Amino acid sequence: MAPRKLHIALLASPGMGHLSPVLLLGRRLVTEHDLLVTIFSVTTDTTVSPVQAELVSTVTRNIHLPIIPIPAADISKVANPNASVITQLNIMMRETVPVIRTAISSMDPRPDVLIFDIFAYASRVIAEEFGMSKFLFVTANAWFTALFTYSPVLDKEVVGQYIDQTGPLEIPGCKPVRPEDVIDPMVDRNDETYGFYLEQAVGATLTDGILINTWEVLEPQSVDALRNNEILRSVVKNKPVYTVGPIIKTGGVKSDVIEWLDKQPEESVTYVSFGSGGTISAKQIEELAWGLELSQQRFIWVVRPPCGHASDGSFFRPGDLDGPGCPTSFFPKGFLSRIQKVGFIVLSWAPQVEILNHKSVGGFLTHCGWNSTLESITSGVPMITWPLYAEQNMNATMLVEELEIAVRPEVLPTKKVVGRDEIEKMVRVLMDSEKGKEMREKAKILKKGAEEAITENGSSYISMCKLIENCWSKIQ
Repeated sequence: MAPRKLHIALLASPGMGHLSPVLLLGRRLVTEHDLLVTIFSVTTDTTVSPVQAELVSTVTRNIHLPIIPIPAADISKVANPNASVITQLNIMMRETVPVIRTAISSMDPRPDVLIFDIFAYASRVIAEEFGMSKFLFVTANAWFTALFTYSPVLDKEVVGQYIDQTGPLEIPGCKPVRPEDVIDPMVDRNDETYGFYLEQAVGATLTDGILINTWEVLEPQSVDALRNNEILRSVVKNKPVYTVGPIIKTGGVKSDVIEWLDKQPEESVTYVSFGSGGTISAKQIEELAWGLELSQQRFIWVVRPPCGHASDGSFFRPGDLDGPGCPTSFFPKGFLSRIQKVGFIVLSWAPQVEILNHKSVGGFLTHCGWNSTLESITSGVPMITWPLYAEQNMNATMLVEELEIAVRPEVLPTKKVVGRDEIEKMVRVLMDSEKGKEMREKAKILKKGAEEAITENGSSYISMCKLIENCWSKIQ
């Protein structure tokens, strides 16, 4: 009889930003540690998008990784329709717990371990009911995790709104957080979103440990604080912290944009994308177009309709470059014809990992979502930071001030429109200056560190082994 394998259930909240790292974590547990893994994916859609389908196909190819869709609960009667997306997501995941419980209870044998993302924290009660070990998977970085877990303490110590504080927010053992960099749920302490955020933070301390999509060399100060700082350790109730990153997609998709890149000089192209959910205003689209054109640098730009526009960017297809609903209708007059030799416009979606890993790409103008940030770092590509929401301001600050592999606008893009002259300057600094070359070299060093972290003797591989050992110890 074959020896019994540890069975881990991974639970992902709706959205590519949650599903992607959970799927990829599952793949790593199967391929590198020979475990049984089941994915539970809570979804609000009855249809699967082409991007999701491609992701699932790529991750599960040639391995046994069952994915069980969980229909999200209808929250129309329990949630204010005008509530923030974060609030609605928290309520949705809470109300979906009974469905998740039924799905797990019907399994024979049941999983030994349940790992869930931040928004699925309410599901820890299922693990407690069934005697499963339970872990939080933070799909952001260690600095965010420190702020997140310490937030209930800040809630008692800080008077007034965080964004109105005159000094930075102190986190024991970590770099302080500037008031303007606080994450979205902390912007308004009177909003119900903030209450859910504090519940999440408390819930994190009630798990058996925390997994973080980072690695020790990337964030030595924050990782050390989470593991060794006496105050921060007491906040997380001395639970173990496992660095398991970088957990990112791998390439493999061929497309016309890759064919275009094949014809460009090495490290000459700036890739511009605001992630799967990021949008900018019509005025900002116009200024960004002018800035890219004035820089006289090659670029690829993934364009979506401006925020506030009624059209859904997911319906746009490459080549559909006209009509009032198309995002390119917001370009300056004659822009498309003028940039034919140096620019490549993609509507809605592009194979980002393949683009960033291409030898012709030398820079990335990004919204600083953690998945995109990791994909850029592990490709050795420096960045222009353009944070929009969530914890992206913190990510941008880390990239510019700590890692020194990025430049940023003088004022946050969410506060004012970034003008064409400043955009032109940032692109030129990134792509055609000594500072840009220095950032590129530093990014390549970080890339090497990321590769080493997930090798058999690397810090993240060892950390994953410790997690598995601890899970085995609970059931043997």
